[in-house]
Amino acid sequence: MAVVYQTDKRSGITYAYRSVSYWDKEKKQSRARRTLIGRVDRVTGEIVPTDGRNRKNREGAVPVTRDRPATAQVHRSFYGATYLLDAIGENLGITHDLQQCFPDTYKQILSIAYYLILEDSTPLYRFEKWGSLHKHPYGNPITSQRSSELFASITEADKHRFFTLQGKRRLGQEFWAYDTTTLSSYSETLRQVQYGHNKEHDRLPQLKLALVFGQESNLPFYYRKIAGNIVDSKTIRHLLSDLEFLGHSKIKLVMDRGCYSEDTINNLFRDHVKFLVSVKMSLSLIRTELDAIYDTVRSFEHYNEDYELYCQTVRTTWKYTQKRPYKGDKLREPRRLYIHYYYNIARAAEDEQAFDRQLLALKRELETGERVPEHENLYQKYFSITTTPKRGAQVKVKEEVVRQDKRYYGFFALITNETMDAVTALELYRNKDVVEKAFGNLKERLSMRRALVSSEQSLDGKLFVQFVALIYLSYIKKQMQVKGLLKNYTLPGLLDKLDVIECFEYPGKALRVGEILDAQAELYYDLGISPPTSL
Repeated sequence: MAVVYQTDKRSGITYAYRSVSYWDKEKKQSRARRTLIGRVDRVTGEIVPTDGRNRKNREGAVPVTRDRPATAQVHRSFYGATYLLDAIGENLGITHDLQQCFPDTYKQILSIAYYLILEDSTPLYRFEKWGSLHKHPYGNPITSQRSSELFASITEADKHRFFTLQGKRRLGQEFWAYDTTTLSSYSETLRQVQYGHNKEHDRLPQLKLALVFGQESNLPFYYRKIAGNIVDSKTIRHLLSDLEFLGHSKIKLVMDRGCYSEDTINNLFRDHVKFLVSVKMSLSLIRTELDAIYDTVRSFEHYNEDYELYCQTVRTTWKYTQKRPYKGDKLREPRRLYIHYYYNIARAAEDEQAFDRQLLALKRELETGERVPEHENLYQKYFSITTTPKRGAQVKVKEEVVRQDKRYYGFFALITNETMDAVTALELYRNKDVVEKAFGNLKERLSMRRALVSSEQSLDGKLFVQFVALIYLSYIKKQMQVKGLLKNYTLPGLLDKLDVIECFEYPGKALRVGEILDAQAELYYDLGISPPTSL
């Protein structure tokens, strides 16, 4: 039970209500029953029972509890950073979209998101202390139990509605960067926590998180939780179905080579999706097309000074196949494909030197008889070994095999079905690191390196709130990059610079904002926000 305060805008009178939370089984969300206690005396701050209500307490006033919001008492709180987040939420439509999807709890969602952003990995149970010092959307304390109830009340339908609303605000013609990351977990009860290839080499079981980012907006608008043992290439088909369900028809995806497979490319062609994908140089199609232009790639006309790379594009044909169960056959037809090749001299030299060092170590293992079981395949591939009673083991390098492997050092390739030059494709692909930076924000600043929850509902709800926080962080980081602020500030340092600005509240009076330095005002403008002013 808590005491909730609400001010009548017409009369200026603040009323106190007794609020009791309960779970609505039909709507599957947390609700509250409110009972009027009385009105708050503006001078003493005490709750005075109104006529005909709360008869048992008519003789005396009810003391004000610690749940009273800032508007019901004289209060000074930190406001500069939460004001920034308020303004960003309005500009990006986050506040509006959350209110549409979570009319009863959107303020709690926003307050927890603000806390995750500003407190940098501090456990959620510390929210009450932070909330008492800061002005934030909800205005009341949120206990650990209340946050767990909030997470459990976030439904899949409401999340998808939010994704739809946010997706419509993104640029329709931009490429979308897609990638996955692993989140380790100690929990043995979460169904999707499985052992699989961990990108951070953590030995714990894991689940995967997939993110979709707009490459021009640098903002995320969709995520999905995946079982930890699913390889990236298997997730594309479900991603396309989800994006179609959200109302996105003209899709352009940028993906790394972990997402590549023949089935993936066939599915992208089938669904008329534009794509740009990194591929391994070991693929037969990639090597065959490169061999045809190998002697011309490193010519002067193909050198790009900005990237210090040689770039060349080849137009080729993808052998598209599609199973047709209704006809009982397989459709085969050619599809246009572009391969962009890039050659880096410095990288080629480094790779060759590292390879030679590895060969020397392997040769030494064979000559001394200290063979390593894990290296047996490499021994067979790169060496000829003969043994005689008199001279012992004689080890010779298979020069032709080594030469063939070194032939492709320094090269990397991108494939696409969109007409563009090699430099444009490279810039688009390198912008994909926005997803990797977002994963870093999730794991470090938003406390998701390891999932410390024990129920599916709590995990799903917490992931959603952290995703909301990630939208704010992504916007701030992009603005810092565009305005050159990263030279002088870290993200936590910038937020701390604004967080010290105070506001002063008094019942019945307008909000008063404390002193703002010129440097602080300039930061607001650089972030695309007008500085706060006293109302």
